Amino acid sequence: MSDTISIRLCGAEDAAALSLIGSATFLETFADSIEGPDIIAHCRGPHGAATYAKYLADPESRCWLAEVADTGSPIGYQLLTAPDLPIEIRPGDIELKRIYIFSNYHGGGLARRLMETAIKEARAMGRKRLLLGVYAENPRAIAFYTKMGFEVVGDRWFTVGSRDFYDKVMARAL
Repeated sequence: MSDTISIRLCGAEDAAALSLIGSATFLETFADSIEGPDIIAHCRGPHGAATYAKYLADPESRCWLAEVADTGSPIGYQLLTAPDLPIEIRPGDIELKRIYIFSNYHGGGLARRLMETAIKEARAMGRKRLLLGVYAENPRAIAFYTKMGFEVVGDRWFTVGSRDFYDKVMARAL
């Protein structure tokens, strides 16, 4: 499968595509646990094109799209940016704020390829530690991050609409 999927760094022109894949993967992941109006509002706000345009304009942020090589259709993405987590942030920290892939592409090595891309870029940026937040009730993601060298360093509450979610904050040295 990895031969048919490309990963590319995004530019300003990709804000709409990132909004689409961000919303679609968030819906796929959480539609069974978040009320309809709340999830739609979340997709329009934190996953809106304007939000991604701000990230893409920030010289300290990097975003990548995973696409079907033949068609250019987005199937996943990730975002590196300044940390916004309730732990002690150290000089040299960067956050993998988002990494999502459509479920039918799980298990084929794409998540590992995206993570390796993020790690390589974070190192190239001179960063020393990669942070992320992960839904505490997602054992598959936690196992993947642990296998990639992350350890739990804290926790946070993440609110979507009227629902609070408990996340683990994980970190790995670069």
